[in-house]
Amino acid sequence: MKISRRTLLGATAAGAVVPWARPARAADGVVRIGVLNDQSGPYRDVSGLNSVACVRQALQDYGAATRGMTVEVLSADHQNKPDVGAGIARQWFDRDGVDMIIDVPTSSVGLAVASVCREKNRAYINVGAGTAELTGKQCAPTTIHWAYDTWMLAHSTGGATVKAGGDTWYFLTADYVFGHDLERQTTGFVTAAGGKVLGHSTYPFPSTTDFSSFLLQAQATGAKVLGLANAGADTVNSIKQAHEFGLTDKTRIAALLMFITDVHALGLATAQGLVLTESFYWNMNEKTRAFAMRIKDKTPNNMPNMVQAGCYAGTIHYLKAVADMGVAAAKASGAATIARMKAMPTEDDAFGTCHIREDGRVLVPAYLFEVKSPSESKEPWDYYKLLVTTPGAEAFRPLADGNCPLIHA
Repeated sequence: MKISRRTLLGATAAGAVVPWARPARAADGVVRIGVLNDQSGPYRDVSGLNSVACVRQALQDYGAATRGMTVEVLSADHQNKPDVGAGIARQWFDRDGVDMIIDVPTSSVGLAVASVCREKNRAYINVGAGTAELTGKQCAPTTIHWAYDTWMLAHSTGGATVKAGGDTWYFLTADYVFGHDLERQTTGFVTAAGGKVLGHSTYPFPSTTDFSSFLLQAQATGAKVLGLANAGADTVNSIKQAHEFGLTDKTRIAALLMFITDVHALGLATAQGLVLTESFYWNMNEKTRAFAMRIKDKTPNNMPNMVQAGCYAGTIHYLKAVADMGVAAAKASGAATIARMKAMPTEDDAFGTCHIREDGRVLVPAYLFEVKSPSESKEPWDYYKLLVTTPGAEAFRPLADGNCPLIHA
């Protein structure tokens, strides 16, 4: 069944103002999953309705109905506001009987929702928010972090850029948790390699679309690398405007978080040669391609990126844990469900077999890609050349360095 933006946004809007006819009951045997993300702002293509479609695809591929499991999917737009996201989470738990929340791009919202999930003892699978604090000082027994984080991006894309000669940097940074976290992590790798940061500009998120003044400041420093500590539409607009100003003639752009959906929005003529990191690419192997083919008609003009694939994989693994421990037990305790998920190896067509660490970090491989030129692309969405694969155990911050309070020396 195809899911239109109008249909889901309408359902979301209605659900926000009209109470259900009856409160959902925790003991009614129905498993409820809430997909909480940006459906109207700069991250709508990064996650949005395509993440919802991937969660629904997971139900189909797992065969929830044929296994006798009744699962409902709710979705809402958090508008990139922590108070809105936390409020929706509370309403879902207190009124609607939601058992697990997934996705939640925007790190400030992700951290707020993680706190509510811990308080309410409900499972939380973060995919969209990038801050490594979710498995660091703010880790929780109710949280799992899929797909990527700021440390992984800084290590992969930032580290590769420095090795390629990019030893002087200027950062353009979204002024919230994710942007500052990504800039800080990347700065650590740059300075450790003997490089220098010549300056940075922060901009109000999510209200900025004109980056011209910040780009001129970067150009004036003569930095070899412009590090983009942002994501989604902001990354696309930054790169487009950098090309318009001629900044790319002498400055390399390090898109520290960029998705295949961003490359598609830019077009290969503009994006070619960019280096980026994703933990999923639809054309990596037979299984990833098969998954993409199953979902593409339900997400028009889109191929899943690592966030959307993470929503798919996280949902499948959650359902496996629920089946393993029993619906009643899973609904009774989010912490117990997350513990069961950590005890089980993950296996799905998007990421293959992976491991969930004690701090909740899912250890997926990190792939460093270069964007193809138009002449190199052989079919629609054939955008990436694989440069380096970093195994999951090496791709993320060492467990001992995260200061997660769940880890005892």
